[in-house]
Amino acid sequence: MKSLQDALYNWLSIKVVSDARPEDKAANETVAMFLKILEDDHNVSSLEITKDEDMYYVTYEKSGISHTNRFPVELIECILMSINENPARYKNYE
Repeated sequence: MKSLQDALYNWLSIKVVSDARPEDKAANETVAMFLKILEDDHNVSSLEITKDEDMYYVTYEKSGISHTNRFPVELIECILMSINENPARYKNYE
């Protein structure tokens, strides 16, 4: 994944799903995959998530410098909302 912004967006979106559904093996594996991309391809470390009413904030270190990217809550939570609205389509398979 070439764009750090895209990697952060994808990681955060699936992290929100994984946090809400800790038994979801696919979500957990996908979080780990995007975390590896962030660490290996983009040299990102020390990821922290905060949230207010409108935005998620991802703070991280890259080359010893702290950065923060922000993402609208509605954009990040759309996957989780879809899963919650259609649970039969998103079964947890072992």
